[in-house]
Amino acid sequence: MIVDYLFGRGVSRALPKKGLTYAYSRRSGRLKLVFHEGKPFVTIKPSGAMALSVHGAQVLAKSPRFLDSCVQVSDDVAEFVRGGKSVFCKFVVKAGKNVLPRSEVAVVDSGGRVLGVGVAVINGKHMAQFKSGVAVKVRDGLGQ
Repeated sequence: MIVDYLFGRGVSRALPKKGLTYAYSRRSGRLKLVFHEGKPFVTIKPSGAMALSVHGAQVLAKSPRFLDSCVQVSDDVAEFVRGGKSVFCKFVVKAGKNVLPRSEVAVVDSGGRVLGVGVAVINGKHMAQFKSGVAVKVRDGLGQ
């Protein structure tokens, strides 16, 4: 239910059914990390929100609805995003309707391939309109 709430109705159908393992906090006993086939899938924040990993975004990208939570950038800056650099507004081609300030987003290229994950700084409607400023603070890039 949380995945559908954060990324759009129906995205949870892309979640893997097998190969998931969980890591709990020794101190509080709460869920901390989810792994898929040994790779980090998602980190659970203390607030209960989820922070996607690049691997998690690649798995969820199989759902067409997940693109509503993605920011597409021009192919000129794809290498910088893979390296973990932030995305500036002038390089945003389009943003999905679920992209809101401080929401989890995946950054994709023109082919829909995930380049990195991070947090949106401004509303998706305004990202392509602005010519300066940071649009997405990238937390993790594909090449890191």
